[in-house]
Amino acid sequence: MNLVSRFVACTALLLSLLPVALPAQPRAVPAIRWVASWAAAPQDYLKAPALPGIQTSPAGAPPPVIDGQTLRLRVLPTLGGERVRVRFSNLFGKEPLRIVGASVARSTGPDAVSPATLQDLRFGGLASATIAPGEELWSDGARLGVEPGQAVAVSFQVEARTSFATVHHLGSTSMVPGPALMQPKWRNATPSSWNHIVTGLDVASPAAPRVVVAFGDSITQGLGAGEGQALPSRYPDRLATRMREQPGSAGSVAVINAGIAGNRLLTDGVGPRGIERFRRDVLAQSGVTHAVILIGINDIGLRLPIAVQGLAPVFHPPSAEQITAALQQLIEEAHAKGVKVLLGTITPFKGAVSWSEEKEIRRQAVNRWIRGRQDVDAVVDFDRALRNPADPAALDPLHDGGDHLHPGNAGYAAMADAIDVRELRE
Repeated sequence: MNLVSRFVACTALLLSLLPVALPAQPRAVPAIRWVASWAAAPQDYLKAPALPGIQTSPAGAPPPVIDGQTLRLRVLPTLGGERVRVRFSNLFGKEPLRIVGASVARSTGPDAVSPATLQDLRFGGLASATIAPGEELWSDGARLGVEPGQAVAVSFQVEARTSFATVHHLGSTSMVPGPALMQPKWRNATPSSWNHIVTGLDVASPAAPRVVVAFGDSITQGLGAGEGQALPSRYPDRLATRMREQPGSAGSVAVINAGIAGNRLLTDGVGPRGIERFRRDVLAQSGVTHAVILIGINDIGLRLPIAVQGLAPVFHPPSAEQITAALQQLIEEAHAKGVKVLLGTITPFKGAVSWSEEKEIRRQAVNRWIRGRQDVDAVVDFDRALRNPADPAALDPLHDGGDHLHPGNAGYAAMADAIDVRELRE
């Protein structure tokens, strides 16, 4: 073997003794898990009949229009995250909904946002989008850090001459003429009596937090709550605050309000009937794990002849057996989706204009059935939490909001306190 051959052989031997560098393994990218942080139950503006104490569309009046204004909706997330996405809804629209543009930012007031956080929203990478009638659309994710209880503002502009269609009552909306999506501070903005189109805000979470959806009517929506308060005092808001204050629970539980004032379980009217909207407003929320169901008081109490387009007027409320059968259906649908159910007793309303002894008998029958359920994860005795010890058919004066039907701020706090928060961590 010559000198060159020996050198090559020795070099090969030395190289064979060196550690072999393995190919770099690609780093696992955690999948984005979208979970609901705020949402509202949508209703059809044109099918909102006039009821006492409930803001609705004027009977027979043509729907007003959004005509070139930019709208800014302010909402309170109940779960934090570093990315958000927003749901836009044309659920009750009769024509395609054209979104000209939208933006999102941390809110610093009714008409103002933090300039450093203001950014546009995209839809499949595009600045605009069209939503077909009956459909909903999520925006792309946007990098915006939010904290529970820290207000977020969603601004959007729709095509001129867009009729009111899909609306709700949670949050607060302001509007200004013309395009103003990227303006941090609006001047001379006009408050809107309705919230439009935006029905959900999700956050990206690496973990699997609990998402609790409170489902019901005006008592869940929180009619009359918050007067004189710096923060909303609806019972779902109070519950969200309780969960944040629990040791080890901060940032791990979202509470969503899916209440519609005037809503009924078995009959369309103010919002689609509960037995139909439950699948969308509760079971379709991102990451839902628990449902708190409190509905039926309007089925018992309302005897008004409500005429809704395409439906016959309703004169006769359903029986206790019909109400409990519908509640049973909701329980079964939730469990089929792996969602735990906390079923609430119907609250007292003696003294309200709609109360009668016959209605009280039906309320008590429904509540006996609820208290006897063995197939729910928990019973929440809202009735016991709110009733007057001296007259159990009526609200305790300390909890009465004034109309003998809706709780006041202290009553909503008592409702939140009636829920065993241990059930929401399981």
